[in-house]
Formats: sequence, C-alpha cells, structure tokens
Amino acid sequence: MASFSAIKPFNFSFILFILFSSLVTLHVSCFQYEVGGKRGWIKPDGSEFETYNEWAEQNRFHIGDTINFKYTNDSVLLVERDAYEDCDVHNPILKFNDGNTVFEFDNSGFVYFISGKTSHCQAGQKMIIRVMVQSAAHHPTASTPAPSVEGPSGGRDGGDGMITDSWGPSATNSSDMLSVTSCFLTMFMGVVVVLYLFMD
Repeated sequence: MASFSAIKPFNFSFILFILFSSLVTLHVSCFQYEVGGKRGWIKPDGSEFETYNEWAEQNRFHIGDTINFKYTNDSVLLVERDAYEDCDVHNPILKFNDGNTVFEFDNSGFVYFISGKTSHCQAGQKMIIRVMVQSAAHHPTASTPAPSVEGPSGGRDGGDGMITDSWGPSATNSSDMLSVTSCFLTMFMGVVVVLYLFMD
C-alpha cells in the first residue's frame, strides 16, 4: 500500500491543474466590466471620448458577467425602457447608491441604467446594455456595435428574435446555464484547493 507522502505530490499536481483550468473557465465565462473606465460613472461634460452607450455597444455582455459602477455623490438606477428614455428617476426597478456597485446579468435581453440625478441622465449619464443569448465562449471585445432594431411591438429586437422592453424573465438556453454553472464551479474549486493546501 502506498504511503500518503508518495500520493500527495500527484494529488497536489492534479489539484493545481484543476485550479488552472477553472481560472481559464472563469476568465471566459464571467467577465467584469468597469463602466466608464478610469473616469467611472459620472455626468458627461462633453470632453469624453465616447458615450456610455458607445462603450456598451463595443462590448459583448453575457449571462454571468458583471459590470462595476464607481461613483461619488450619485446613484445607479435599473429602470424600464420608458424611464430610460424620459430620465424618470421616480420608480426604478432597483436603486444603488453605495459608490461601488457591481451588477450581475442573470437574463439575456436589454438592460437600462440611468443616473439617479435627472440632470445627469439628461446630460447623457445613461446606458443600454444588451446581454447576449449565446454562450460566453467567444468573449473578446467586439469591433462592431450590437444591432438594435425596433421590434414589431415597439420593443427592441436583439437580432435573436426575442423582444424585451425591460429587465425581467426571458428565455434562456443550455449555453447560458453552462456559463453560470462554470462560474459557480470555479468558485467551488478555488475553495477546495485552499482547504486542501491548508489541511496539513
């Protein structure tokens, strides 16, 4: 019977391989975007290189991805499409005012964010994000903007046949679930490795 010391190096190498594989999966499946880059979530003053919507169109967001809003003396509102268009801050779906908001996408479709200050929203501090239906297997920044076409019911058709006016329940497919599952699996494997390394 082999001793524990003879088996442990093999187990340790195997665990490291699993951890590395999990980290690659995490990079592909769960990406965090910084809204506004270094400047963060601020009222536009006209000197910006691009609007928030231009920035959003250049990225491909998937279920399991997160966006990080960094701000001071402001807030982030998750709103319906009409509230987005009118900069209506009175009845948001969700309101965040912690200064460092991380929002995770758990549905595909269009998501609408505005500043909690009407004047900021009217100045352009607002953003529409399209969360893709496809798997996050091909996650690099896209060079072409996402299509945005008015659907027959007045909602936005993301090109996948699904029309959504707000952030809410929508159809998901098995690749969406795989993306979310891989994120949770990665976190679980990290905990297992840490426990393994510190058990002796």
